[in-house]
Amino acid sequence: MKDIIIDTLLDTAKIVPFLFVAFLIIELIEHKLNNKNILTKSKKYSVILGSFLGIIPQCGLSVIATNLYITRIITLGTLISIYLSTSDEMLPILISEHASFSLIAEILIIKFILGIFYGSIIDLILKKRKRNESENYQICDHDHCHCEDGIIKPTIKHTINITLFMLIITFLLNIIFAYLGEEFLSKIFLKGSIFAPLISSLIGLIPNCGASVILTELYINNTINISSLISGLLTGSGTALIILFKENHNLKENFSILILLYLLGSLSGIIIELFEILI
Repeated sequence: MKDIIIDTLLDTAKIVPFLFVAFLIIELIEHKLNNKNILTKSKKYSVILGSFLGIIPQCGLSVIATNLYITRIITLGTLISIYLSTSDEMLPILISEHASFSLIAEILIIKFILGIFYGSIIDLILKKRKRNESENYQICDHDHCHCEDGIIKPTIKHTINITLFMLIITFLLNIIFAYLGEEFLSKIFLKGSIFAPLISSLIGLIPNCGASVILTELYINNTINISSLISGLLTGSGTALIILFKENHNLKENFSILILLYLLGSLSGIIIELFEILI
């Protein structure tokens, strides 16, 4: 239990700086624009940039992107591109295990391309849809933090509120990982089955960076194949989903994003699995 508590504190501590930066950016934009509606069309290269930055091995960007999407600073396509390209701890583990450069490059390129592809399609579909302005809300209005006092005080308050919430969730998830173990989880992945990506994509949705660790270790141990690894990594956005459901009060939208992420990850994994079978 002591190790679980320590891991929980470390996992949570690593994300705090990114939370602070995310809220600080939002506060700056809201003050700069004088609380005007910041819902704008997607910038020309936002999906490409988001997918590129997403492959950087860390959890923070997906958290920042979630907060920026909630306040409609970025589009849904950009958010999904970042979620899909995010790799969390996959890259450091593969490097430490002396994985080949070609394997690492293959995974990163696939995630990068799929992030751009799906993100662009989503933005294209939603481009002509008129959003209801009442769906937008300012974080300051929601938390009643008196933002007229400046940007640092409310930023700190937002950061503390989310950190405490994440501390509890991360602790519960770490207990599950510790007592179930990787050996038990590996039995449910159905290696070699066309349906394997459906399961790995579900595991990837677990809002914890440990999900990518388990998926990568399972692949290294030859428990799952490349299609299952990629499908799970596509749906794995770290702790971002916790922030989405905590801060965005539109539950219908939250579940729509969750389902969309799962379907895209599963579909991509199945296509890759079929391609491997055919060749």
